Order: sequence, then structure tokens, then C-alpha cells
Amino acid sequence: MTAIPDVGVTGYGIHLPLWRLDRAQIRKALGSGGGKGTRAVASYDEDSTSMGVEAARRALAGAPAPHGLVFATATPAYTDKTNATTLHAALGLERGVPAYDFTGAARSGVGALFAAADSAAAGRSSLAVLSDIRTGLPGSAEERDGGDAAAAVLFGTGDAVLARLAGRGSASAEFLERWRPPGEPSSRLWEERFAEGIYKELADEAVESALKDAGLDRSAIDRVAVAGLHRRAVKSITRSLGRDATVGDDLAGVIGATGTAQPGVLLASALDEAGPDETVLLLVLGDGADALVFRTTAELAAWRERRPYAPVAEQAAEGREVTYQTFLTWRGFLRREPPRRPDPERPAGPASARNAHWKYGLTGSRCEECGTRHLPAIRVCRACHSVDRMTREQVADLTATVATFQSDLLTYSLNPPLTAAVLDFDGGGRAVLEVTDADVAQLAIGDRLEMTFRRLYTTGDGVHNYFWKARPARAADAAHQAKSRTAQGGTAQVRTAGEEN
Repeated sequence: MTAIPDVGVTGYGIHLPLWRLDRAQIRKALGSGGGKGTRAVASYDEDSTSMGVEAARRALAGAPAPHGLVFATATPAYTDKTNATTLHAALGLERGVPAYDFTGAARSGVGALFAAADSAAAGRSSLAVLSDIRTGLPGSAEERDGGDAAAAVLFGTGDAVLARLAGRGSASAEFLERWRPPGEPSSRLWEERFAEGIYKELADEAVESALKDAGLDRSAIDRVAVAGLHRRAVKSITRSLGRDATVGDDLAGVIGATGTAQPGVLLASALDEAGPDETVLLLVLGDGADALVFRTTAELAAWRERRPYAPVAEQAAEGREVTYQTFLTWRGFLRREPPRRPDPERPAGPASARNAHWKYGLTGSRCEECGTRHLPAIRVCRACHSVDRMTREQVADLTATVATFQSDLLTYSLNPPLTAAVLDFDGGGRAVLEVTDADVAQLAIGDRLEMTFRRLYTTGDGVHNYFWKARPARAADAAHQAKSRTAQGGTAQVRTAGEEN
């Protein structure tokens, strides 16, 4: 028999929305609820799918394209339609790469990690994308404690492994602790004390099983991270496991408990801080317990230096405050007078399919004869008039310069004014894109913007119109991007559609 090669993490990335809600605003507005700290809030133009794209782009930065994609969320943008195919298109993956959803419950996140690891063990590198938007009725514990985020973990084999998957274990049980009927906007909860004891028992079983699978005992654990929406059980079990190991910050006081995404976020945070040859235990609570044991490699530190984005802790510390009224509006709990303009129309399916490379992948074309880039792609070169002499280029990872821009207070938007900019891309090509996550009063001609995958709008019959927008680079990432460009000799990285990164 051929031995199965070591399987492990070969890349990871997270996406945290820019916006933060100060929990004290909840009590100020409602007279109850609230609490200390902040929670991450997905913008009006973000959903679990668009956030998943952003996390996946980070995990794949500089890595070969995966052979498989699994997308997990408890808050899917669509049911009865595969959301993973939108990520597939936005990432510019080959059509032969399968893409599947794991949806309906927060435990889907760790299930996606298991599935991606199994695929890698079979010789097919796989990307697990975990994303969630947690909300609840105004004034509820769900609203206070939740948070929005996405994470992506790439599994593979060989010398590129950053953390080897040494063992795993699970324990499942049927008990009613958290549920959400189809169509309801928020979950319902049983009294916390009921499930706490059940989770402690299941956690012990899962941890012991994972350690046995790895051939280790509890004294070998260097770092531990516990994820779960049952906050009381998470705190209790973390105290128990943390007696002889370093406990990572679960970031609940800064971004909240991020549900399906939390296992990926906490794993990324642990790997950000771990040294070589450390044992990391990730325990996930939700309708049972799942434990994964990783062993870091010497490659981890070098990979962290090369990546063009900041560590999780620095990303979590960066944010802009959003008002509670705006938060309620974005979540649909507060209906406000829209602009007196017609509602946006449903994007046409046939046209979207024909232009999928541009709409989802932000892919243009470069003339093979004269080198002119066209955005979107065309068949006849505007410069030399060559016909069908084009090579596709995906420009989503490039930065662009603002040539001019305009803000409109009357155009339909949940966050007016709507700002559109004419952008000149590095290496050529000009396009008009909407600007998001920006202080319009500070925007200026000559500013440098990066691309982000967002939802333009959702029609009355539930069709989401996705496309790319431009945003200012996050301050926490700036130094890391500069370092990455220096390491690459200052050259712009252009991805040719259909090729590996």
C-alpha cells in the first residue's frame, strides 16, 4: 500500500468587515441589552458569499489554484442554488474544479474543514471557505454576542504544509439548544445552563479522540482555541483546557462570536502566533463537539512573512464605528424611506452567464499584438484593431488609481451617497466601479484603491446582483502589502484566467 502523505494547512486567510458596532449603543437605544466591547458588522453590500470570496482570495494569495472548493455557512444567500459556484467564478477557477455548499448550521464550518482535509489526503488540494452573518432580534443576546466574518483554509500535502493535521475526533448528540425555522431572521435559544453540561461531556470525548488519533496526551498541547456560539460552555471548557496550554483570544469582545466562520478565524489566529513544532488544538462546539490537532512546521514563519495581509489580531483591531440605527437598517429590522427612484431590476440570467468572466472574475483581455489591456474583454483591439488576438487577464488582485469620481445622493442605495469612480488599473485598462467602505469626504483624484467582491443589490424576488467594487486598502494590511511587493521585486502580479495563481 502507498502511504498517505502528510496532510495539512498550506494557506489561510480571513475577512473581517470594516464596520464595528459598539454594544453600548444597543442599551442606549433600547434601554436594555448591549454590553461591553464591539462586534463586527457586515456592510449593506456584503453577505456570506461576498465575504467568503474575500477570505478565499487571501488564502490563495501566491498559492496554486485548488482542485476542490467547499463553502460553509449558516446564513446562505441562496437556498436551492449553490452559493459555492459564485465563489468559484469570482476566484477564476477552472470549470473542472467542483464546488459544493455545506449550509444550515454553524457546525457546517468544521464539517467543511474535515471535507477539505479528506480531499487533500486523496491527492486533491481543497479550499474550505467558512462564512457567517450573525444577527438576532433587537436587544437579544444573539445580536449582542454575534459577529460577522469569513475564513478560508487551504489543505494540501508536501513541503508547502504550514501545519500538519495530526489528529481529529468528534462526538455528536441530538439535543435542542439552538434552532431557526426556515425563513426566520434569527435563532431561538434554550436556557444556557441546560446545554452546558452536555457540551462539557462531548468536548472531553472529542478531545480525547483527537489526541489518541495524533498519538499525544493533553500535556503535549501548546495552544488551544475553542469556538462555539454557546458562550457559557465555551468559557467553561476553555478554562479547563487552558490550564497547561496557551489560550488564544477568541476575539469575542472585539468582533463577536462569528458562528460558522469562527473555527477558521481562530485557527488562523493561532497559526499567526504559533512557532515551529507547536501543537495546536482547535475545539468546535455546536450540536456536538469536533476537535482538530495540528502540528506547525518550519515553513509557517516564512509563509507569514510573504503574505500580503496583516495578522488576524491587527485586522480585528481595525474598524470604523457604525450607528445602531444603520446596523438595524442593513439587517432589515428598520425600514426607511428609500430614494424616490425605481427599484433596481433583476440581472438577466443569459447576459450574466455570457459575461461571467467579467461580472464574477473581473477578467479583461490583453491584445497579443500590441499589449493593450481592455476592461471588460473585447474581441477587437481598440489600439491596433487586431481581431481575436486576446489573452484573458484577471485584474481583481491589482490596485487602481482614481481618475475621477462622482457621488449621487438620489441613486438607490442602502448607504447613500452612491459613489462611482473611473479607475486606471496598474498595467493598463480603465473601468468605472462603485466605491465602498470609503469616507467620501476624504476621497480624492489620485487615490489608490483595491478591488473587493460585493453585492450591488438584491431585487424584490430575491435575486442577488454581485459585482466588484473598489475600496481604500485597509491600514492594517498596508505594511504587509508593501513588504510583499518588495519581496516580489516590485512587479504587479497579474493572473491569467484559467491558470493557477
